[in-house]
Amino acid sequence: MNYTKIAQEILEAIGGMENIDSAAHCATRLRLVLKDNDKADKGKVESVEGVKGAFVNSGQFQIIIGQGVVNKVYAELKRSGDVEEASTGDVKKAAMKNLNPAQRFARTLSNIFVPIIPAIVASGLLMGLLGMMNTYGWVDADSSLLILLDMFSNAAFVFLPVIVAFSAAKQFEANPYLAAVLGGIMIHPALQNAWTLGAGVEQTLDLFGFEIAMVGYQGTVLPILIAVWIMGYIERTTRRYVPNALDIIITPFVTILASGFISLMVIGPFGRLLGDGISMALFTIYDTAGVLAGLIFGGVYSLIVITGVHHSFHAFEAELLNNVGRNFLLPIWSMANIAQGGAALAVYFKTKSTKMKAIALPAATSCLLGITEAAIFGVNLRLVKPFIGAMIGGALGGAYVVLTNVGMTAVGLTAIPGISIVESGGMINYLIGFLIAFGGAFASVWAIGFDDVK
Repeated sequence: MNYTKIAQEILEAIGGMENIDSAAHCATRLRLVLKDNDKADKGKVESVEGVKGAFVNSGQFQIIIGQGVVNKVYAELKRSGDVEEASTGDVKKAAMKNLNPAQRFARTLSNIFVPIIPAIVASGLLMGLLGMMNTYGWVDADSSLLILLDMFSNAAFVFLPVIVAFSAAKQFEANPYLAAVLGGIMIHPALQNAWTLGAGVEQTLDLFGFEIAMVGYQGTVLPILIAVWIMGYIERTTRRYVPNALDIIITPFVTILASGFISLMVIGPFGRLLGDGISMALFTIYDTAGVLAGLIFGGVYSLIVITGVHHSFHAFEAELLNNVGRNFLLPIWSMANIAQGGAALAVYFKTKSTKMKAIALPAATSCLLGITEAAIFGVNLRLVKPFIGAMIGGALGGAYVVLTNVGMTAVGLTAIPGISIVESGGMINYLIGFLIAFGGAFASVWAIGFDDVK
């Protein structure tokens, strides 16, 4: 494979060196921020040897090349001209300028929640293990092991405001350690535990005529997000007026003092109300529309993935775990992801293009692990009809998991890895939904066909 030639042909297809703002790469894709995406010829890019697909997402022109190869093509791309090298984080920041306000909001939420998913997944897995041990009586209910596992499994949710605050501070240009302190204030032991509110508020304080409910915000997301966002403004404004010699003393003091009062008096109650409202609205739709909700959500989820807005759903799923006690959205998203794999596999068997076969099979396989970009942008959306077939499969699978009341105990894992966080008792129905989504998409694509690539 001639990497120099590949890099030169990509440059020509995207409008030349002068059209590149910045460039980086991840494990499989070139991530380019172009000055004008309209100057890039997507079809011409995809015809380059070694390129498995190209798409615009989150303000970036992304070119799927493959693991190992992308590093070498990127190196040649830099040698071919004066390309500004950047980290993937820098490229994401540059790409934000190309997004509309709604997309920027969704991308910000994504950047906050994606880094903390491992912590939530670990807690979800432990909860699943704990549930199975209780359900099947593997150990005595009063055993030391269960007590410790219970402590391990809920730690991330008890201290979630601190974790979210630290991550959010990086996006809101605030000091992450001050943000963590603010998160600590909102779950301080002096405050009533959030999970005991069913019995009512135990204590209130009167401060200058304002009544403050002494209630904590364990497990909540929206209150601390809003609090850190406002804290960033307070910190930056304070620093603007404080002499440099006193900055390290005055700025943290004023920031924590002002943010703490505002958070407990205004932001916390408002954020809790907003989070509860969103959770209850989703639950009402799920409970009232039932199978229809699964059919619609499972069918349209892949369309949402194209916009990149789906990353912001982690915040709402975390609220569901806190307010409802289960994540009933993630099994539906999982069915939509699996269906993309079924559609891509159908393309593999039906296409006569050797290059498309080489893309479709690994793309279908990656969907089984919950990674759908290659299948969506490299295969199904590119051929249009397979994407419709995947939507049909996702709708069927989504309807089934809602019908059988499948839930999950965490966020972030779908497809086969998602098995590990399925609620006890829902495993069989999750696997049946898996087969319905995958098989339904495969059969739909096989039936409706598609216009093969030349």
